[in-house]
Amino acid sequence: MTAPPYARIVADIKRRVADGELRPGERVPSTRQLARDWGVALATASKALALLAREGVVIAEPRVGTVVAEPRGRARAESRGERPSGPSGRSGRAERPALPGHDVTRERIVRAAIEIADAEGLSELTMRAVAGRLGMATMSLYRHVSGKDDLLTLMIDGAVGEFPLPEEAPDGWRARLETSARLQWAAFREHPWMARTSPLTRPLPSPALLRHTEWALAGLGDRLDATNRMYVVVLLHSYVRGIAANLDMELQARADTGMTDDEWMSGQEARVLAIAESGSAAAFLGTLAEMGGDFDLKLDRLFEFGLARLLDGLAVEIG
Repeated sequence: MTAPPYARIVADIKRRVADGELRPGERVPSTRQLARDWGVALATASKALALLAREGVVIAEPRVGTVVAEPRGRARAESRGERPSGPSGRSGRAERPALPGHDVTRERIVRAAIEIADAEGLSELTMRAVAGRLGMATMSLYRHVSGKDDLLTLMIDGAVGEFPLPEEAPDGWRARLETSARLQWAAFREHPWMARTSPLTRPLPSPALLRHTEWALAGLGDRLDATNRMYVVVLLHSYVRGIAANLDMELQARADTGMTDDEWMSGQEARVLAIAESGSAAAFLGTLAEMGGDFDLKLDRLFEFGLARLLDGLAVEIG
């Protein structure tokens, strides 16, 4: 009897891991790539990856994709919450609670959706993909979430909730806004897809984000009129989100080109040289020369630089 397509994909990935073709930490083919290579539906490919994840063969890594899992010793440590800290500085992050067995619950649905968006991007998030990861029928999801917008709201709530506001607020409006902005940045840093969920004019009703609104408004008090207080809250969130959008775009560009940002920039040297020779970028080239010919753009540093200037400007208005 011929094995079903998803089982053949699972067997092939396991063979490649066993043979050393795929090593711990290396990316395995994405859902879309598997579907294309094997000539199967995305749901079938997603089901295969979900089975491999349940068996501990692969694991979804935020901002990286689905990778071969580390040896079981490390997997057991992570299951106890001993997660290594990443480059984004997650000291304020709340640990995710353990999943309740294999029961199909709203929490598991939201968790699966976040894992897909983290690993594959928001464009790959469909109700069918979530159902495939959980090994359930797509229509069964609608007993727990009303639709895609409801799911996105719950995802944002879960992602922002990983970096909770402190129970005791710092003194002063500026310290409050700084705290809110940095915690939002940490959430976007961990989950870059959040920058693409909805426009500012159509915000999703997230309780977690509303807590940030309450936090900021309470700090501002009556220093501004009601309209300008709301503008400050929206401006702060849009600033964080605007910088964070580059995180998601970089991931997409890396997936599309197969190059890091440094590799891509190296390929633009001839163009930059042509512009330099045209004499139309003297100030730019002079600034680069002043920096030793190299400008390493760090989004974390840019975020802090801009946040300080934004708050400086608000201080003139607020006093």
